[in-house]
Amino acid sequence: MNDVSKRIEKRRDSSMLGGGQKRVDAQHSKGKLTARERIDALLDEESFEEWDMFVEHNCRDFGMDSNRVPGDGVITGHGKINGRPVFVYSQDFTVFGGSLSSAHARKICKVMDQAMKVGAPVIGINDSGGARIQEGVASLAGYADVFQRNVLASGVIPQISMIMGPCAGGAVYSPAITDFIFMIRNSSYMFVTGPDVVKTVTHEEVSAEKLGGALTHTSTSGVADLAFENDIEALVQVRRFFDFIPLSNRERPPVQPTNDPVDRLESSLDTLVPHDPNRPYDMFELIYKTVDEHDFFEIQPDYAGNIIIGFGRLGGMPVGVVANQPMVLAGCLDIDSSRKAARFVRFCDCFGIPIITLVDVPGFLPGTSQEYGGIIKHGAKLLFAYAEATVPKLTVITRKAYGGAYDVMSSKHLRGDLNYSWPSAEIAVMGPKGAVEIIFREEIDDPDKIAQRTRDYREKFANPLVASQHGFIDDIIPPHSTRARLCRGLELLVNKKLDNPSKKHDNIPL
Repeated sequence: MNDVSKRIEKRRDSSMLGGGQKRVDAQHSKGKLTARERIDALLDEESFEEWDMFVEHNCRDFGMDSNRVPGDGVITGHGKINGRPVFVYSQDFTVFGGSLSSAHARKICKVMDQAMKVGAPVIGINDSGGARIQEGVASLAGYADVFQRNVLASGVIPQISMIMGPCAGGAVYSPAITDFIFMIRNSSYMFVTGPDVVKTVTHEEVSAEKLGGALTHTSTSGVADLAFENDIEALVQVRRFFDFIPLSNRERPPVQPTNDPVDRLESSLDTLVPHDPNRPYDMFELIYKTVDEHDFFEIQPDYAGNIIIGFGRLGGMPVGVVANQPMVLAGCLDIDSSRKAARFVRFCDCFGIPIITLVDVPGFLPGTSQEYGGIIKHGAKLLFAYAEATVPKLTVITRKAYGGAYDVMSSKHLRGDLNYSWPSAEIAVMGPKGAVEIIFREEIDDPDKIAQRTRDYREKFANPLVASQHGFIDDIIPPHSTRARLCRGLELLVNKKLDNPSKKHDNIPL
């Protein structure tokens, strides 16, 4: 018995050491934590329980039969974040470069299967050189097994990917399927084909950072949601982020007590919207002054800045916020902002998170690049997302809500539950000047008449009264009462029940 115990402890020590001290030191020299250090920083102290510590690969080719490390390059198990359960896997770059073997994949699949059974999120920490070449197609099969579970888990449990090193080739498709991707500046990258292949095929010379670094994916491609300066900042922020999301689609989002009064008034909001309809203002001011304790967790801040998405709380209840940003492209919807917001709306709907929509949108961005790029279908994604969502939907129109963009932004016609407007709202098919020049085109050469017609149009339509008279706006509220009215509305809708027609699945315009 003592011999068995000694053998177990020897293997445990070998697994804990990973690829050895030399490789651990190399990891630290790059400013990166080891796989175990990352788990320790992410989870509550002493909450982690490891699974499959002694698993080894079964490859016998290329001398691999004599090169085995217990754990096989990935640490898996479960623990808690702020007292709530979570499953994790963390790839260990010090062991075979974190490469994925069939055994490595089975370990990941096991925690994902169990997470689905018990209803708990999965956080994957990616730091891998890719498929283990020595295993050939067996490694590729392992990736496909993980992909299949990512798809089945989508909408059932939250899935978060942390890219904390290389993630290339087929490996990128697992994070791509998950709900959120977080990266580290200057030490993580994602791409389907690396710089050397790109150079060979297209003759382009590009660095790994430029091709698939955190800056590229958070500001240009939109693949990643947030980038952090280092491992510690990323792990701390993910712990904060975790508090906004439910454990699964079977549970409600986690309510947190707050000392911020739900009836708090913000008199400064009464002067937020400028008198000049062409002057921008910062929608972040409204968001921060509305949510509990001015705490807002923004998602994709560096991508498609004309729309803002993120999480906050109202009366302790987590909410998803979608808001047009007049400071960027006048708040117009375009291809990137439509895709960005649509995916976020769908996540919130999957997991029962109410959606707050703050509207100041003059329309869809015009131009050949938008039309050629498919704005029709991309814009329809956002419309589709709002229309299919059954969670509580509360909308506030602060200023412009023109044309089809008015419909798309969680209007009453897309089953909006509570639709408010400020007195400054302008709800119409289009802006007064453009409308008058179409309606009265025969008077276009008479500036005085056009000016008078514009004033008349603005008086009649550039206000929320007409929409309110039709019942498309539930109430016209003073800006300072926005938080109070949203909190009250959310309390009313907390037990809302709404079902879509029975079907296998929808066919969103991809």
